Amino acid sequence: MRIGNLTLKNNVFLAPMAGVTDSPFRDQCIAMGAGLVYSEMVSAKGLAYRNANTRQLLISRSDAPCAVQLFGSDPEVMAQQAASGELDGFALIDINMGCPARKITGNCEGSALMLRPSLAYRIMEQVASAAKVPVTVKIRAGYDEDHKNAVEMAQLAQRAGISAVTVHGRTKEQGYRGVADREMIALVAKSVDIPVIGNGDIVDGKSALDMLERGCAGIMVGRAAQGNPWIFAEILAYLEGRPYTPPTLEEKKAVIMQHATELVALKGDIAMRQMRRHVCSYTRGMRGAAAFRGSINALNTLDDLRLLLEKL
Repeated sequence: MRIGNLTLKNNVFLAPMAGVTDSPFRDQCIAMGAGLVYSEMVSAKGLAYRNANTRQLLISRSDAPCAVQLFGSDPEVMAQQAASGELDGFALIDINMGCPARKITGNCEGSALMLRPSLAYRIMEQVASAAKVPVTVKIRAGYDEDHKNAVEMAQLAQRAGISAVTVHGRTKEQGYRGVADREMIALVAKSVDIPVIGNGDIVDGKSALDMLERGCAGIMVGRAAQGNPWIFAEILAYLEGRPYTPPTLEEKKAVIMQHATELVALKGDIAMRQMRRHVCSYTRGMRGAAAFRGSINALNTLDDLRLLLEKL
């Protein structure tokens, strides 16, 4: 798949997710076949103020294609950061116009920009003009049921010089509830000439193929990848007509330990507190995992994690 001048090995991507898509997890998804992975969303203002926590989100340990997702509402600040050396090494820049979190939308960022198309256009145009790499944008079906303007936003993106559009089929008001509107995504795909990437309720090969058959050039996997980087191998096998063998329990344990070890090396002591969320996701559905939820929430060291996994 091509996005601007960037050629990718396939069209199955990992979605940007705050608190989830850290560098070690992205590496696991790349190893399982993901054609493109995304950083956690990064504040343009945080970069402008050289915030240490913001800059830490930019650490990438792999040479595989990785996109950085930038959010903000000031076109000039967004463009300045897109052009800065801070983002060197990333394969593309994605503009966040889809996050439904109140702390983001309350600042007229994320999916709140769906209600302000003229401001959204200025942001997209200035970032696309300033960036050294292709620029994409992630939007939602709309802000709410009365303002489902994804087609309009995608057409503005194309006019602004954006190289591809990702559409999450829910509105901002839905958050992650209900069902993604795939008909809306199909309408967007028909309305523009740039690639459209479908996102929302992709949980296996069948749902991935359905999205592609609606006219999408690629698909993006979000929550279904949490604790399950193997979903990329599963989807690719389905799309290519190959058999898929799920990971064994021992293979899962090895990936969990590798993720945790790399995260500790990257972030130090705070890593194990952040790893608790990952471990809950990784172990969901494992026999006996529910009984260990309390132990997961008390993880402080790699040895704690190793002992827990031995008991599972």
